[in-house]
Amino acid sequence: MPCPVQHTPDGAVLVHAVPEDVQADRERLYQEGPVVRVELPGGVRAWATTHHEVSRATLNDPRFVKSVAHWADFQSGAVTAEWPLMGTIPTDDTNMLALDGAPHRRMRRLIASPFSARRVERLRPRIEALTSKALDALEERAGERLDLRSEFTFKVPMAVIGELYGVAEEEYTNLGEMYAKLFSGTTEEGEHLQIYATLFQFFAEMTARKRAAVDEHDDFTADLLRAGEGEDDALSDTEIAVTLLTVVAAGHETTVNLLNNVVRALLAHPGQLDRLRRGEVTWDAVVEETLRYDPPNNVMMFRFATEDVEIGGQTIRKGEALMTHYGAATRDRQEFGEEPHPSVFDPDRTKGRHISFGYGPHICPGAPLSRLEAGIILPMLFERFPDLRLAVPDEELEVVAALSVTSLREFPVVLRP
Repeated sequence: MPCPVQHTPDGAVLVHAVPEDVQADRERLYQEGPVVRVELPGGVRAWATTHHEVSRATLNDPRFVKSVAHWADFQSGAVTAEWPLMGTIPTDDTNMLALDGAPHRRMRRLIASPFSARRVERLRPRIEALTSKALDALEERAGERLDLRSEFTFKVPMAVIGELYGVAEEEYTNLGEMYAKLFSGTTEEGEHLQIYATLFQFFAEMTARKRAAVDEHDDFTADLLRAGEGEDDALSDTEIAVTLLTVVAAGHETTVNLLNNVVRALLAHPGQLDRLRRGEVTWDAVVEETLRYDPPNNVMMFRFATEDVEIGGQTIRKGEALMTHYGAATRDRQEFGEEPHPSVFDPDRTKGRHISFGYGPHICPGAPLSRLEAGIILPMLFERFPDLRLAVPDEELEVVAALSVTSLREFPVVLRP
């Protein structure tokens, strides 16, 4: 039986980096909402929105900003750069995710073309080819237990990022491992700073190489180098390197977790999988319901109040941190209905609209690519291996990161039992 909500002596909800039961934890936080005082690992205090409407409202409220210059605990030194969860909180004014207002709009405008639907759609043939290649590589071991995460759902999105950026294939595994550590929330104090520095150096060197011969390249990196060319506000090489780093952080890990979460949901709900095979429900509906039912981004950290804000029956003081708990907001009965209950995986759900890719000015620019990948990779996986099964009971799957993202340590399956 999962533990009930734990509170500090002054009433804040204790939030663990890796809850014992992620889905039960989301329900408990929802019941505490809509705005909850929380204590994170390391004793760091913040607020969390846990209902849908208040989450959407605060994501679009200019009184809450991304710059740590407005975070009182960080500015006072009560929270330092060594805090493990700082790996998910940008502190650099060359990072689009740390900007607000006009500086943020400038960077969003300059990266709009590389992220456009047309640019993303051009990747479809390569995603199909990369997926087919990865599936072919699994054929010899289809009857054996293997880790779907490391062998497939990690490899294909990483290869797509490689194609998008022009990254050498031999770098894929190392990059993926570093990002997994960056997001885990269970790294040693300060370790994320070393990881970030290594990643920045990698992308800075790649940017410099391509800057020297930009006409020879046709990829996302070259698009960024050309963005705003001839204008006074063109992206600097540092901004490009940080953008490349951030897009992988925001996009690759999200897509890996989305793929895993869809497969897991379908295997846990064989009736829905049968309906999918019969064409009674679409892959698009399955993906969107999974984004609601088990969002790959469980929590968005942080935004900071620039003035006292009264919302959801609470007063968030100037300088306090606010996180959006997407996972808890997925349980909102008012948004998603009592029947079918939000705890039920139901691709036929017609009530409500999830915000698992964010909302407002900072909505995820990589969402179209993530959806495109899911819409290609998942049907190809189940078409090739229609009898795919878990190799262990679902309750034995081990979650290694859940506060920021929902990541499995491994995903043991048998592709062709």
